Amino acid sequence: MKDLYSVIKTIRLSEKATRLSETNNEYVFVVDPKANKLEIQQAVEKIFGKKVEAVRTANFFGKKKRERRADFGRTNHWKKAFVRLKSGEKIDLV
Repeated sequence: MKDLYSVIKTIRLSEKATRLSETNNEYVFVVDPKANKLEIQQAVEKIFGKKVEAVRTANFFGKKKRERRADFGRTNHWKKAFVRLKSGEKIDLV
């Protein structure tokens, strides 16, 4: 198993993520692209001490970035995880 703190990189705080946490008890994390759902679930349960009900993931490819020439570079690929906690559980983000 990987290091817990290398699996979860950061939490996403956006309008959609805030709405999901209020209505569905889901939290959005940026995770390592090589991490699977089981590793994400174990990392959240051990770091935050909460019980996880479900994990959904989505991969995002880096955008093309062009500077002054025809060739281009690319931003990093990243992965987002939607983690639903069991009822009664809550992560304090403050």
